[in-house]
Amino acid sequence: MNREYLHYLLDTSVGQLAEQSSEILFRVKNDADDLLAVTKTVVEHLDRALDLKYAHRAHQLRLAAGKDTGVVHFDDGDVRITADLPKKVEWDQKQLAAIARRIAATGDDPSEYLDLAYRVSEARFTAWPKSLKTAFAPARTLKTGKAGFRLALLKEKAPW
Repeated sequence: MNREYLHYLLDTSVGQLAEQSSEILFRVKNDADDLLAVTKTVVEHLDRALDLKYAHRAHQLRLAAGKDTGVVHFDDGDVRITADLPKKVEWDQKQLAAIARRIAATGDDPSEYLDLAYRVSEARFTAWPKSLKTAFAPARTLKTGKAGFRLALLKEKAPW
């Protein structure tokens, strides 16, 4: 897929594309999936190179600023580099539940300190007896994700 073809596809309305034969849609979809996979691989490869080139400098600038994470900016020739090392905090759910119980035992409201969220595993829910499901059903909302379609040729056509 070259750039001209990609622009042609993007300029073609969805309705016009939908009118194409299933074989054409199959080939275009497979080409696009292949292009996406290659593009992701190229981006990951370049990201590793950028990390190799700039991570140490960004780390030094963060240390000088007294921080372990966050954004730092610096120039490399005529290019402004913005290096972001985001914070990713994870909390141990069992320990937080124990802390919430201790807070409640003292008479305080745990929601003043913690954001509480309840979840039910869908696999567990579907395995429950009807009586238990009925109690939980009013709290359950089913949403759907984006529909996906896979195309596969049933048989290859001879080129002649």
